Amino acid sequence: MRLGLPLAGLLLLSSTVLAEQAYVDIEQRLDAEQLHATGLDTLSAQQLELLNRLLREESVKAVEAAVAESAHEQSPKFLAGLDEGPISSHLKGSLDGWQPGTVFELENGQQWKVLKGSVKLRETLHEPGIKLVPGIAGRWFLQVVEDMPKARVYRID
Repeated sequence: MRLGLPLAGLLLLSSTVLAEQAYVDIEQRLDAEQLHATGLDTLSAQQLELLNRLLREESVKAVEAAVAESAHEQSPKFLAGLDEGPISSHLKGSLDGWQPGTVFELENGQQWKVLKGSVKLRETLHEPGIKLVPGIAGRWFLQVVEDMPKARVYRID
């Protein structure tokens, strides 16, 4: 489930309402000379009403498309990582703990650096299996043993 969907829906609804309210009928946007030059002054009241309704609907569709595109572009930045699943791999080398600044190199070539958290292990682990777990707003956490605290990490490669 994406957390951004309710917000995007609210923005889309409010933008649609604003687009409908902001639309100005074509005969009010053009002066008499422009109405005559375009032939709009020859339309019946029903034709003019239909034209305005079609233009209003197109305006609303354009606003909805722009809001949807903007929400799509923004959500990965805000919710980075939530669409991604955990990454399972093995560390290269040995591990006896970590602190801010520690760099982990995974067997898949990725490099992750500890931002927060420190742990001193009772015994050194050699090429342990790890899991990188995504969090909200682009945060990632490195887990070595399930019951141990996780290190908050970020990718540096």
